Amino acid sequence: MFNLQGKVALVTGSSRGIGKAIALRFAENGVHLVVNYIRRRQNAEETAHLIEGLGARCMVVKANVADEDHVKSMFLRIKDEFGKCDFLVSNAASGVLKPVMELDRRHWNWAMDINARALLTLAQQAVPIMPEGGRIMAVSSLGSVRAVENYTAVGASKAALESLVRHLAVELGPMGIRVNTISAGAVDTEALKKFPNRKTILDTALARTPLGRLTTPDDVADVGLFLCSDLARMIHGQTIVVDGGYSIRA
Repeated sequence: MFNLQGKVALVTGSSRGIGKAIALRFAENGVHLVVNYIRRRQNAEETAHLIEGLGARCMVVKANVADEDHVKSMFLRIKDEFGKCDFLVSNAASGVLKPVMELDRRHWNWAMDINARALLTLAQQAVPIMPEGGRIMAVSSLGSVRAVENYTAVGASKAALESLVRHLAVELGPMGIRVNTISAGAVDTEALKKFPNRKTILDTALARTPLGRLTTPDDVADVGLFLCSDLARMIHGQTIVVDGGYSIRA
């Protein structure tokens, strides 16, 4: 159904969480992977081991996606190893969780550089080695359109990310490259553990989700796989929300 054998994907921040789930789902369908990480090499190597166990090739690359030189170096390695990049998933994210009145310029720039500007640099490096039919996906969150406590800088950066996806879609569409955003609901990952009110967030999301359960990394990975298939060939420049209906509740 998906016919992804021999494709090559870079998934940033793929040593754990949603990125890891996307990488594994790709590998299950014949895609070779570039696992990117910035910390915890052991986690990245464990993910690579799982990918290779599924029969796919895997290259592990340490790179800070907020650093343009790191990104350029990473793509040189991808070109040398695979010669192309069919799928780019901008998943790596970071940011400080603070009230508005405690944010400073460093907090703001940190979130914007990693969560939004990185996609621009990644796309600029990926497109020259991306065949027609390539896919670019960004992983966002509901904080891009909703006010979430202490999420100001990250939420604003995610909104910028989604806007960038729309502009990339307009410019890259004529090249046969599809660009979309996957916006996940409340997913219980390592990142969420940084929230002091994590339990409240999860309990509230569960109570408000019509489908009666929380979104998992595998749910997000399934949508990523779908968007890379020919079944999604006319989905372009969109934000696909994966949250079991949580966001439709008033």
